[in-house]
Amino acid sequence: MRHMTEELFRQDARLAMCSAQVLAITPQGIVLDRTVFYPLGGGQAGDSGVLLLEDGSEIAIADTRKEKDDAGAPTGRIVHMAAPGQEALLAQLQPGDVVAARIDWERRHRMMRLHSATHLLCHLVPQLVNGCSITPDYARMDFAMTDPLDKDVLTQGLAGLVAAAHPFAVESISDEELDANPQLVKSMSVQPPRGTGRIRTIRIGGAEGTAADRPTALRRHACRQHRGDWTPSPSRRSRRKAPPPAGWCSALPSERSEDALFWGRLMCAQRT
Repeated sequence: MRHMTEELFRQDARLAMCSAQVLAITPQGIVLDRTVFYPLGGGQAGDSGVLLLEDGSEIAIADTRKEKDDAGAPTGRIVHMAAPGQEALLAQLQPGDVVAARIDWERRHRMMRLHSATHLLCHLVPQLVNGCSITPDYARMDFAMTDPLDKDVLTQGLAGLVAAAHPFAVESISDEELDANPQLVKSMSVQPPRGTGRIRTIRIGGAEGTAADRPTALRRHACRQHRGDWTPSPSRRSRRKAPPPAGWCSALPSERSEDALFWGRLMCAQRT
Protein backbone atom coordinates (compact mmCIF):
# COMPACT_ATOMS: atom_id res chain seq x y z
CA MET A 1 0.00 0.00 0.00
CA ARG A 2 1.35 3.42 -0.92
CA HIS A 3 2.36 5.50 2.08
CA MET A 4 0.53 8.82 2.40
CA THR A 5 1.97 11.94 4.02
CA GLU A 6 0.95 12.50 7.63
CA GLU A 7 -0.26 16.10 7.83
CA LEU A 8 1.02 17.35 11.17
CA PHE A 9 -0.28 20.87 10.53
CA ARG A 10 -3.79 19.48 11.01
CA GLN A 11 -2.95 18.67 14.62
CA ASP A 12 -0.91 21.76 15.53
CA ALA A 13 -0.79 24.83 13.30
CA ARG A 14 2.08 26.27 15.36
CA LEU A 15 4.36 23.29 14.86
CA ALA A 16 7.20 24.76 12.80
CA MET A 17 9.54 21.78 12.50
CA CYS A 18 9.47 18.01 12.45
CA SER A 19 11.67 15.05 11.59
CA ALA A 20 10.61 13.07 8.54
CA GLN A 21 11.70 10.32 6.20
CA VAL A 22 11.99 10.80 2.46
CA LEU A 23 9.50 8.59 0.62
CA ALA A 24 10.30 9.64 -2.93
CA ILE A 25 11.93 12.28 -5.11
CA THR A 26 9.64 12.85 -8.08
CA PRO A 27 9.40 15.40 -10.90
CA GLN A 28 6.77 17.14 -8.77
CA GLY A 29 8.98 17.43 -5.70
CA ILE A 30 10.19 15.71 -2.53
CA VAL A 31 7.65 13.48 -0.79
CA LEU A 32 7.98 12.96 2.98
CA ASP A 33 6.20 10.51 5.27
CA ARG A 34 5.12 13.42 7.53
CA THR A 35 5.29 17.19 7.28
CA VAL A 36 4.51 20.53 8.87
CA PHE A 37 4.35 22.17 5.42
CA TYR A 38 0.83 23.24 4.40
CA PRO A 39 0.22 22.68 0.66
CA LEU A 40 -1.36 25.18 -1.69
CA GLY A 41 -5.12 24.86 -1.50
CA GLY A 42 -8.40 26.71 -1.24
CA GLY A 43 -6.85 30.00 -2.22
CA GLN A 44 -4.06 29.95 0.36
CA ALA A 45 -0.41 29.77 -0.68
CA GLY A 46 1.68 26.74 0.21
CA ASP A 47 4.41 26.93 2.83
CA SER A 48 8.07 27.54 2.10
CA GLY A 49 11.06 26.69 4.27
CA VAL A 50 13.97 24.26 4.32
CA LEU A 51 14.76 20.56 4.60
CA LEU A 52 17.79 20.03 6.84
CA LEU A 53 19.91 17.05 5.79
CA GLU A 54 21.90 14.82 8.12
CA ASP A 55 25.21 16.34 6.99
CA GLY A 56 24.02 19.82 7.96
CA SER A 57 23.25 21.06 4.46
CA GLU A 58 19.88 22.60 3.61
CA ILE A 59 17.51 22.27 0.68
CA ALA A 60 15.43 25.42 0.26
CA ILE A 61 11.74 24.67 -0.34
CA ALA A 62 10.03 27.33 -2.43
CA ASP A 63 6.49 25.93 -2.43
CA THR A 64 4.37 23.02 -1.24
CA ARG A 65 1.68 21.23 -3.25
CA LYS A 66 -0.56 18.19 -3.09
CA GLU A 67 0.78 15.38 -5.24
CA LYS A 68 -1.48 14.37 -8.11
CA ASP A 69 -1.61 11.23 -10.21
CA ASP A 70 -1.64 11.10 -14.01
CA ALA A 71 -5.38 11.79 -14.01
CA GLY A 72 -4.94 14.90 -11.86
CA ALA A 73 -6.43 13.39 -8.70
CA PRO A 74 -4.75 13.92 -5.30
CA THR A 75 -2.77 10.93 -4.07
CA GLY A 76 -2.77 11.81 -0.37
CA ARG A 77 0.91 12.72 -0.49
CA ILE A 78 2.47 16.18 -0.24
CA VAL A 79 5.36 17.35 -2.39
CA HIS A 80 7.94 19.87 -1.25
CA MET A 81 9.16 21.84 -4.27
CA ALA A 82 12.86 22.72 -4.12
CA ALA A 83 13.98 26.18 -5.19
CA PRO A 84 16.00 26.23 -8.46
CA GLY A 85 19.77 25.75 -8.48
CA GLN A 86 20.03 22.90 -5.95
CA GLU A 87 20.57 20.00 -8.32
CA ALA A 88 23.71 18.76 -6.53
CA LEU A 89 21.95 18.55 -3.16
CA LEU A 90 18.90 16.89 -4.66
CA ALA A 91 21.12 14.29 -6.31
CA GLN A 92 22.38 13.27 -2.86
CA LEU A 93 18.89 12.76 -1.47
CA GLN A 94 17.59 9.19 -1.43
CA PRO A 95 14.35 7.50 -0.31
CA GLY A 96 14.75 6.49 3.32
CA ASP A 97 16.90 9.50 4.25
CA VAL A 98 15.91 11.30 7.43
CA VAL A 99 15.51 15.07 7.22
CA ALA A 100 14.22 17.86 9.43
CA ALA A 101 11.41 19.83 7.76
CA ARG A 102 11.24 23.45 8.92
CA ILE A 103 8.76 26.01 7.62
CA ASP A 104 9.34 29.74 7.30
CA TRP A 105 7.39 30.49 10.45
CA GLU A 106 7.12 34.27 10.04
CA ARG A 107 5.65 33.80 6.56
CA ARG A 108 3.21 31.14 7.78
CA HIS A 109 2.11 33.21 10.76
CA ARG A 110 1.31 36.19 8.57
CA MET A 111 -1.05 34.01 6.55
CA MET A 112 -2.57 32.57 9.72
CA ARG A 113 -3.40 36.04 11.00
CA LEU A 114 -4.83 37.02 7.64
CA HIS A 115 -7.02 33.94 7.74
CA SER A 116 -8.25 34.94 11.20
CA ALA A 117 -9.26 38.32 9.82
CA THR A 118 -11.30 36.68 7.07
CA HIS A 119 -13.54 35.00 9.62
CA LEU A 120 -14.34 38.36 11.19
CA LEU A 121 -15.12 39.89 7.80
CA CYS A 122 -17.39 36.97 6.91
CA HIS A 123 -19.31 37.59 10.12
CA LEU A 124 -20.00 41.16 9.00
CA VAL A 125 -20.83 40.38 5.36
CA PRO A 126 -23.57 37.72 5.16
CA GLN A 127 -23.29 37.06 1.42
CA LEU A 128 -21.69 33.92 0.04
CA VAL A 129 -18.06 33.88 -1.07
CA ASN A 130 -17.15 33.18 -4.70
CA GLY A 131 -13.40 33.78 -4.69
CA CYS A 132 -10.47 34.29 -2.37
CA SER A 133 -6.70 34.47 -2.15
CA ILE A 134 -4.36 34.44 0.85
CA THR A 135 -0.68 35.17 0.44
CA PRO A 136 2.03 36.22 2.90
CA ASP A 137 1.53 39.87 1.88
CA TYR A 138 -2.23 40.19 1.50
CA ALA A 139 -5.52 38.37 1.48
CA ARG A 140 -8.58 38.96 -0.68
CA MET A 141 -12.18 37.88 -0.55
CA ASP A 142 -14.86 38.16 -3.24
CA PHE A 143 -18.49 38.26 -2.11
CA ALA A 144 -21.32 37.15 -4.37
CA MET A 145 -23.19 40.45 -4.46
CA THR A 146 -23.69 43.51 -6.61
CA ASP A 147 -24.70 46.07 -3.96
CA PRO A 148 -21.84 48.29 -2.76
CA LEU A 149 -20.19 47.58 0.57
CA ASP A 150 -19.63 50.48 2.96
CA LYS A 151 -15.93 50.56 3.85
CA ASP A 152 -16.43 52.82 6.87
CA VAL A 153 -19.15 50.60 8.31
CA LEU A 154 -17.05 47.48 7.82
CA THR A 155 -13.95 49.12 9.28
CA GLN A 156 -15.93 50.16 12.35
CA GLY A 157 -17.43 46.69 12.67
CA LEU A 158 -14.06 44.98 12.45
CA ALA A 159 -12.59 47.37 15.01
CA GLY A 160 -15.46 46.56 17.34
CA LEU A 161 -14.96 42.81 17.00
CA VAL A 162 -11.24 43.15 17.68
CA ALA A 163 -11.76 45.46 20.66
CA ALA A 164 -14.30 43.04 22.17
CA ALA A 165 -11.58 40.37 22.39
CA HIS A 166 -14.07 37.56 21.87
CA PRO A 167 -12.97 34.08 22.89
CA PHE A 168 -12.81 31.50 20.13
CA ALA A 169 -13.43 27.80 20.12
CA VAL A 170 -12.32 25.00 17.84
CA GLU A 171 -15.07 22.43 17.51
CA SER A 172 -15.99 19.65 15.14
CA ILE A 173 -19.09 18.20 13.56
CA SER A 174 -19.85 15.07 11.58
CA ASP A 175 -20.45 14.97 7.83
CA GLU A 176 -24.14 14.40 8.56
CA GLU A 177 -24.32 17.46 10.84
CA LEU A 178 -22.73 19.58 8.14
CA ASP A 179 -25.27 18.33 5.59
CA ALA A 180 -28.03 19.36 8.00
CA ASN A 181 -26.48 22.83 8.49
CA PRO A 182 -25.39 24.02 5.03
CA GLN A 183 -25.15 27.63 6.26
CA LEU A 184 -21.86 26.71 7.94
CA VAL A 185 -20.18 26.71 4.52
CA LYS A 186 -19.87 30.22 3.09
CA SER A 187 -18.21 29.27 -0.18
CA MET A 188 -20.23 28.83 -3.36
CA SER A 189 -17.83 26.42 -5.03
CA VAL A 190 -15.73 24.52 -2.48
CA GLN A 191 -16.74 22.20 0.36
CA PRO A 192 -14.71 21.28 3.45
CA PRO A 193 -12.74 18.06 2.94
CA ARG A 194 -14.55 14.95 4.06
CA GLY A 195 -13.56 11.38 4.73
CA THR A 196 -12.14 11.52 8.26
CA GLY A 197 -15.54 11.43 9.95
CA ARG A 198 -15.20 14.88 11.55
CA ILE A 199 -15.02 18.42 10.14
CA ARG A 200 -13.42 21.18 12.20
CA THR A 201 -15.31 24.39 12.79
CA ILE A 202 -14.48 27.73 14.38
CA ARG A 203 -16.66 29.78 16.71
CA ILE A 204 -15.80 33.36 17.71
CA GLY A 205 -17.68 34.56 20.77
CA GLY A 206 -21.36 33.79 20.45
CA ALA A 207 -21.34 33.89 16.67
CA GLU A 208 -22.44 30.83 14.76
CA GLY A 209 -19.63 28.46 13.90
CA THR A 210 -18.36 28.07 10.35
CA ALA A 211 -16.48 25.32 8.62
CA ALA A 212 -12.94 26.58 8.07
CA ASP A 213 -9.68 25.71 6.34
CA ARG A 214 -5.95 26.35 6.53
CA PRO A 215 -3.73 27.32 9.45
CA THR A 216 -5.41 30.11 11.39
CA ALA A 217 -4.33 32.39 14.23
CA LEU A 218 -6.86 33.72 16.72
CA ARG A 219 -6.05 35.02 20.16
CA ARG A 220 -7.83 36.78 23.01
CA HIS A 221 -5.42 39.68 22.66
CA ALA A 222 -5.90 43.15 21.25
CA CYS A 223 -5.08 43.61 17.57
CA ARG A 224 -3.87 46.78 15.97
CA GLN A 225 -6.27 48.37 13.52
CA HIS A 226 -5.81 49.84 10.06
CA ARG A 227 -7.73 51.27 7.16
CA GLY A 228 -8.54 49.01 4.24
CA ASP A 229 -8.97 49.89 0.59
CA TRP A 230 -11.49 48.63 -1.96
CA THR A 231 -10.46 47.42 -5.38
CA PRO A 232 -12.71 47.02 -8.44
CA SER A 233 -14.18 43.56 -8.90
CA PRO A 234 -13.64 41.76 -12.23
CA SER A 235 -17.13 40.30 -11.98
CA ARG A 236 -20.51 41.99 -11.88
CA ARG A 237 -21.54 39.36 -9.38
CA SER A 238 -18.82 40.17 -6.85
CA ARG A 239 -17.63 42.83 -4.46
CA ARG A 240 -14.01 42.48 -3.49
CA LYS A 241 -12.32 43.46 -0.26
CA ALA A 242 -8.58 43.85 -0.64
CA PRO A 243 -5.74 45.16 1.52
CA PRO A 244 -3.51 48.19 1.51
CA PRO A 245 0.23 47.57 1.75
CA ALA A 246 0.33 48.09 5.51
CA GLY A 247 -2.46 45.67 6.44
CA TRP A 248 -4.93 45.77 9.29
CA CYS A 249 -4.88 42.96 11.78
CA SER A 250 -1.93 41.64 13.75
CA ALA A 251 -2.23 39.58 16.90
CA LEU A 252 0.18 40.61 19.60
CA PRO A 253 2.94 38.08 20.27
CA SER A 254 2.37 35.56 23.02
CA GLU A 255 4.32 32.57 24.28
CA ARG A 256 1.06 30.80 24.99
CA SER A 257 -0.47 29.43 21.84
CA GLU A 258 -4.14 29.91 21.10
CA ASP A 259 -3.69 29.32 17.41
CA ALA A 260 -5.56 26.52 15.71
CA LEU A 261 -5.90 24.77 12.38
CA PHE A 262 -9.26 24.70 10.69
CA TRP A 263 -10.67 23.08 7.54
CA GLY A 264 -13.16 24.50 5.03
CA ARG A 265 -13.37 27.22 2.39
CA LEU A 266 -14.15 30.76 3.50
CA MET A 267 -11.72 33.57 2.98
CA CYS A 268 -11.57 37.31 3.20
CA ALA A 269 -8.94 39.94 3.35
CA GLN A 270 -6.31 42.00 4.85
CA ARG A 271 -2.60 42.28 5.19
CA THR A 272 -0.98 41.90 8.64
